[in-house]
Amino acid sequence: MNGASAERGLIDWTAFASARAQLGANFVRILGYFREDGTKSVSQIEQAMRAQDAAALVIPAHTLKGESRQFGAEALSELAETVEVIARACVERREQPGDALQHVVKLRPLFESTLSALESEANPLVSRKSGGFGRRNTAMH
Repeated sequence: MNGASAERGLIDWTAFASARAQLGANFVRILGYFREDGTKSVSQIEQAMRAQDAAALVIPAHTLKGESRQFGAEALSELAETVEVIARACVERREQPGDALQHVVKLRPLFESTLSALESEANPLVSRKSGGFGRRNTAMH
């Protein structure tokens, strides 16, 4: 895998490779769904947090957790799980989810950096563009 060192903590590349092998030709399409669904989930989580609605945090956090794990995006999956666990506890105790705020504010930047790492790895042409068309990129060798 050619994930940069900053990306190593974001992605379990073994799980990523396994998902890629299992999904085969559908991998890039399903990664696109992850982009769409993840963007929607993060927005729903942020909106629920602004509304102080613990119940509304649960499903999008759960969805983001599972979809992230499918691609080996462990850091994102763990953060979404933390939000989900806090939200579920708040629902049970009938409390506002204030404790989730510190985690929710980290979701969007982590989602975006994770998605960037996944998409770069899924499309080798993305990492080669800097060499220009027809030029050999010596950084790849």
